[in-house]
Amino acid sequence: MVNDFDLTNLDFFVSGDPHSLWQELRATDPVHWTERRNKTGFWSITKHADAQRVYRDPTTFSSEGGIALGSNDMSDPNQPQMQFGFGKMMILTDPPRHGRMRQMLNRRFTPRALAPREPHIRAITNQIIDAVAKDGHCDLVVDIAAKLPTAVICEMLGVPREDWDLMFALGNMTLGSEDPEYQVESAQKTRAKAQIEIFNYFMKLIGERRSNPQTDLVSALVQGEIEGDRLTDIEVLFNCFLLILGGQETTRNALTGGMNELMRRPAERERLMSDRSLMTRAIEEILRWTSPITHIMRTARRDVEIRDRNIREGDRVVLWNPSANRDEAVFADPYRFDITRQPNDHIAFGYGEHFCIGANLARLEMRVMIDELLRRMPDMAPAGPVERLRSNLLAGIKHLPITFTAAKAAA
Repeated sequence: MVNDFDLTNLDFFVSGDPHSLWQELRATDPVHWTERRNKTGFWSITKHADAQRVYRDPTTFSSEGGIALGSNDMSDPNQPQMQFGFGKMMILTDPPRHGRMRQMLNRRFTPRALAPREPHIRAITNQIIDAVAKDGHCDLVVDIAAKLPTAVICEMLGVPREDWDLMFALGNMTLGSEDPEYQVESAQKTRAKAQIEIFNYFMKLIGERRSNPQTDLVSALVQGEIEGDRLTDIEVLFNCFLLILGGQETTRNALTGGMNELMRRPAERERLMSDRSLMTRAIEEILRWTSPITHIMRTARRDVEIRDRNIREGDRVVLWNPSANRDEAVFADPYRFDITRQPNDHIAFGYGEHFCIGANLARLEMRVMIDELLRRMPDMAPAGPVERLRSNLLAGIKHLPITFTAAKAAA
């Protein structure tokens, strides 16, 4: 099976079972080479310990050559250069500049800094539920799960309310460009069109914040300095691009995937509803189980050996987070969804230098939203099939129809 399948086949992630493939790779070939005709081949890392090793060694494994399969593929001359942001966007920057760039924003994302936002996040959550409560049915993704992270990151960036739907649409076009639902033309043209719109939007906002700073994240980037030098407009722009996309996509996918599992496992849902002290552990298990970022790529800066495999300088190394998060060597009974699991050393947020800067915000949003959904829609049930995003980068659910008792939700 391993040799018959290519993890770059996006349709496999819509209707197939990549977990069975990753399970076989962990057992038989945990550092697996994939040759690609007319495109750059790559190593697949499927074990937890190996993924951690790569994540925590940015000196050997660089982010500046792209972090996703398809980034800067020489076989794809149509890919827009503006997509890359190598060395300018935090996620595409290596130490020491990466750490210095993060310092401008780190304090905005600590649990202490985020705690005062919780009542407001809860209020937004209830407004979102109010909008569908009387209907007794909705799309869990579009009508609920996507709306909270979009609202919160837009507010933090200083994007006005009337533009939130635009940011949601442009995010789908950028990260879902390989999915026919979001395409306006080809995948490349869809992605390019969305990126140009996002860039134009934030260029205007950056100009406003340079002359009139506020308390938002755009202002923090505009005013931030690295060794006495301000970020250039293009660096600010790429990091706004990162924040608006990252702030929306991963949280909505974890929320949707988590609620889907709780609906599929009524006993676990009842357990959580009757004992909210389990919420923290439940959220970590949802993150492990859903692994919203399916893969992250690195480029080897030198020859290196992992499990007797000789990785050459310039080789691409792809870390499959969902595989690492089901590693039998780390997680007891890894294919069991267990809201009491402890310890739970998942790498859903990455690991090491590039650990997700928004992890605390994502956990807060998930805790509040799941808490309110269990309170107001305790009998939520699926009303149609799960529709998955055509992507091997994001473990996304596009649509999940649900029903619930309107009277309870509206009360």
